[in-house]
Amino acid sequence: MNDQVSSLSPPAAAAPQPLKGLRVVEFTHMVMGPTCGMVLADLGAEVIKVEPIEGEGTRRLLGAGAGFFPMFNRNKLSIGIDLKQAEGAAIAQRLAASADVVAENFKPGALHKFGLDYASLSARNDRLIMVSHKGFLPGPYQHRTALDEVVQMMGGLAYMTGRPGDPLRAGTSVNDIMGGLFGAIAVLGALVQRGITGKGMEVQSALFENNVFLMGQHMLQFAVTGQHPRPMPARDNPWAVYDVFTVADDEQIFLAAVSDAQWVVFCDVLGFADLKADPGLRTNNDRVRVRPQLLATLRERLKLHTAADLAALFEAAGLPFAPIRRPEDLLDDPHLLATGGLADIDLPDHGGQAKSTLLPIMLAGQRLGVRLHPPRFGAHTDALLAGLGYAQADIDQLKKRATVA
Repeated sequence: MNDQVSSLSPPAAAAPQPLKGLRVVEFTHMVMGPTCGMVLADLGAEVIKVEPIEGEGTRRLLGAGAGFFPMFNRNKLSIGIDLKQAEGAAIAQRLAASADVVAENFKPGALHKFGLDYASLSARNDRLIMVSHKGFLPGPYQHRTALDEVVQMMGGLAYMTGRPGDPLRAGTSVNDIMGGLFGAIAVLGALVQRGITGKGMEVQSALFENNVFLMGQHMLQFAVTGQHPRPMPARDNPWAVYDVFTVADDEQIFLAAVSDAQWVVFCDVLGFADLKADPGLRTNNDRVRVRPQLLATLRERLKLHTAADLAALFEAAGLPFAPIRRPEDLLDDPHLLATGGLADIDLPDHGGQAKSTLLPIMLAGQRLGVRLHPPRFGAHTDALLAGLGYAQADIDQLKKRATVA
């Protein structure tokens, strides 16, 4: 294929591909559906991305959306099809008929008019698994238009993330990404079931329900305590030393001591013998009761240290700490570079290369690498149509009529 990686690194070449031989056809866009397809592709499946005749819209997004396409579409093939033309819909149906799994994330009923809904496709292939990614699972909200930010607001996440009276969305597409992950989990379960019964099934994942799942711990917190959970920035912290500190040169670092033993070590490495000896600070609960005063004292003392010195002290002592980093700082993270957590990919619509994050898992001691760069639009159209039995002359005519690209 045109986008085959020419030089595979050892992790990518050696990693197991448990889904090798599985064909996935995805009618997806934005983040949630493509994430599901990426997971299946990284696990070895052949994933065919069906794009509209002008290419998927995320290829052209700016700003915060600029990373969507290259992040969530590696290890995939691309074909452009105009579903609004009868010939295009017929091609898509033929392609879907060759699949083990069809993935989609359009509005309910959107694919029915093209004969690409589960009822139509499973009538031709009862082994088919279809995974649908929606805003809401079937119910009163199912026809609402959902976005990650919409469900964060209505599902409690924005309330828990922001300060009181200032709901704030999380700093990444958390529900879209996790919704795709849950879709992939459902597909894997359906594949196991198909291995037993020989029959496929339709499975679904949804943004709102994903967000509610994330809120489950706080819902149960209310059930157990009877107290309304407070937003994270204003929560009643169960640990006294568990905060971001501004230190020398106005740098910031997160420091923590979450047990009495860690408190002793904390005082020892920083030379705070007076705090260690203070009977009013002996236990964690003692320290929590005077947390505002204690933090004020610590902030005064810690601002004399650099973030690098504190990090070195805490790492040597085994205490929890974290530098405050921006996303671009992770490109040079020594742990990620040493462990193969980043992989080079071509940027299909912008030129050049960039490093992308891999799935945070290992199989047989290997990270799941990049076999195919994020595809150029329609890069595999000819090969895929030929595989469905179309002659080159027919493919040329379809292109001339702008049915495929």
